[in-house]
Amino acid sequence: MYATDIAAADALKQKVKDIRKNIGNVIVGQEDVVEKLIIAILCNGHSLLVGVPGLAKTLLVKTISDVLDLSFKRIQFTPDLMPSDIVGAEILNEQRAFQFIKGPIFANIILADEINRTPPKTQSALLEAMQERNVTAAGVVYKLPAPFFVLATQNPIEQEGTYPLPEAQLDRFMFQVTLDYPSFAEEVTVVRNTTGARVPELSKVMSAEEILYFQELVRRVPVPDNVLEYAVGLVQKTRPGTAGAAAAATQYLAYGAGPRASQYLVLGAKCHALVNGKYSPDIEDVRAMAMPVLRHRILRNYKAEAEGMTQEALIKQLM
Repeated sequence: MYATDIAAADALKQKVKDIRKNIGNVIVGQEDVVEKLIIAILCNGHSLLVGVPGLAKTLLVKTISDVLDLSFKRIQFTPDLMPSDIVGAEILNEQRAFQFIKGPIFANIILADEINRTPPKTQSALLEAMQERNVTAAGVVYKLPAPFFVLATQNPIEQEGTYPLPEAQLDRFMFQVTLDYPSFAEEVTVVRNTTGARVPELSKVMSAEEILYFQELVRRVPVPDNVLEYAVGLVQKTRPGTAGAAAAATQYLAYGAGPRASQYLVLGAKCHALVNGKYSPDIEDVRAMAMPVLRHRILRNYKAEAEGMTQEALIKQLM
């Protein structure tokens, strides 16, 4: 597609700039969130978006799918949702033969809206899809379209009627991205744009084939040994009671991050370097990825909760 990896890296930087500009026509602010979601997609990873209602989480995901020219399906997770409502089901057709009807999971981008509203049995229907990029129904394996991403949202304040995501499922999300309230100026712009007749125009910036190509490019980016060792060392600091554990981890954590965190830290650092015009990551790129990669992979103990020690504060201490 490109003559050299350097040319491809330069093209990727420009395309990401165009993607962000297009998304900015619809989403006001949230630049850091947009960057993290783009990086996750280019690393072939899934993302969990956490924020209070009304912060345009659903609109953001829909806008990204439009700009990337990808198929998009939204699944509203509710307490009565069944696994077959996600994966699909076999029905008896007119020829009196069983036929598999594909569910909404067969799309490039899946918005799992309020994923913690549904019971664990239905949540687990996503596990195979997220990890293996395929689903199994009646003993038959069906491949999902490539690229494939799950962008899930959950509400941090409404605890009634929710089912916490199990650790195995949380670990399959590359990032947990937190959305904050907009600033005064941003909210004024949001209200002005959404209460008038303005209809924003979006351009298709990147195709599915280009995304797959750039995913391979990210994996080819060379990583210096000191950066690799810093990433692994940072993850090992989160593991209480081990040789590499930091004092804060032993004091405040019940358990730390696993090897998948190290993998995602390095992959994310590679992509963060590329989208910021560098051809190889440095320690600052790893540090930029630490918060979204680690915050959902460490579990605070009772002492941390009693003292009001947050995951974010702990990660800053470890860095």
